[in-house]
Amino acid sequence: MSNTVKIIIGIVGLILLLVVLKYFKDANSKAIEDFKVEEPFYTSINTQAVATGKLNPEEEIELKPQISGIIDEILVEEGDKVEKGDLIAKIRVVPNEQSLVSANSQIKTAQLAFNNAETLYNRNKALFEKGVIAQQDFENSELSFNQAKETLRQAQNNYQIIKRGSISGGASANTNIIAQISGTILEIPVREGDQVIESNNFNDGTTIATVADMSQMIFEGKVDEAEVGKISEGKEIKVVLGAIKDKDFPATLIFIAPKGIEENGAVQFTIKANVTIDEGINVRAGYSANAEIDIESKDSVFAIREALLQYNRITEKPFVEILEEEEEGKYKKVDVELGISDGINVEITEGLKEGDKVKVWNKASEDEKEEGRGPRH
Repeated sequence: MSNTVKIIIGIVGLILLLVVLKYFKDANSKAIEDFKVEEPFYTSINTQAVATGKLNPEEEIELKPQISGIIDEILVEEGDKVEKGDLIAKIRVVPNEQSLVSANSQIKTAQLAFNNAETLYNRNKALFEKGVIAQQDFENSELSFNQAKETLRQAQNNYQIIKRGSISGGASANTNIIAQISGTILEIPVREGDQVIESNNFNDGTTIATVADMSQMIFEGKVDEAEVGKISEGKEIKVVLGAIKDKDFPATLIFIAPKGIEENGAVQFTIKANVTIDEGINVRAGYSANAEIDIESKDSVFAIREALLQYNRITEKPFVEILEEEEEGKYKKVDVELGISDGINVEITEGLKEGDKVKVWNKASEDEKEEGRGPRH
C-alpha cells in the first residue's frame, strides 16, 4: 500500500473521529428538560355526590271517566288553577244498541213479574183479612211483591245508566269529570269530540286531565351504589334546576330506594327529596335538576392537584415525581397515600412534605420562559 493511500485513510479516520466526538459533546451539552413543578398546599376539601333527575309535583293525579262516551265539553285549559270539586269536563254517553235493547228487555221482564206479584199480593191480602189463609202465606206473597218491585226499579235504573250515563243527571253524575284535588291543570290530552273509555279492573281508562299541586315539589333522581351508603334520609341537600341559573334550592331527603336498578352496567338507587321553592319563583313540572349531596368535608388538609398523580400499571398504586435537591433537573419517584378527593384536589396522608416540588407532566413552553413566568408554586 502506498503512502498516499495510507495518508488518505488516516485523514478519513481522523475526520470520523472528530464527528463522533462532536456528536457526544453536543448531546451532553443539551439543556436539561424543563418541567413545571407545584408544591403541596393546605386547603378545604368537600366531597359530593351528584344525583341527576327531575323536579315533579308531590301530588299529581290523572282524572279518568267512570263511563265510556264522547267528550262533550272541556271547561278548563292547561295551566288553569282549579279547586277540589270543580267541574273539568262533561261526557256525552253514546249507548251501545245491544246493551240498550237488553236493558229494555229486562225492564219488560221485571214489569211482568211485578204485575204478577202485585196480583197475588192483593188477592192474598183480601183472603187474609177474611181469615181464609194463614198469616205466613200472606207474608210470603208480600215478600215476593216487594222483591219484584225492587227488581223492576233496578232494571229501570240500569236502562237510564246505559242510556244517559247516570240516574239523576245531577252534579255527581258519572258523566261529569270533577277535580279531586286543588292544583294546576298540567295536561289535557283529549279534545272535545274524542271518544273515551271508562276506568275499570281491566282497563286503565282514558286520561281526561292531569292535576297537580305545584306548591309542593319533590326531586326524583338516582345515585350510584358507591355513594348511596354514605347518605341517609333526613339529610339536607341542594337542588339546582337547569332552567333557573345561579340559584339553588334547599331540600331534604325523604326516600332512598331499598333496591337498586342496573343501568348501563352500573347499579343506581332512586332517591326523593322535598324541595323548598321560594315564593315568586315560577317552577314547572318536569324541570331537569341535579341534587348536590355533601358526603365528607375536611378543612386544612395537606393536598395536591389530583392531575399530578400517576399510577403504577401493575400495582395500581399512586405515586408522584419530585425534584431532587442534590441534582438539578433530576426527579425521583415517591409513593403516596391518598385521603379524600373532590375530583380536583386530593389529600396526601403520606409520602410528601411541605416544600416538595412535584413534577407537572406538561413541559414548560418557550413562550412562558420568554415572558419570565417560572414554575407555579
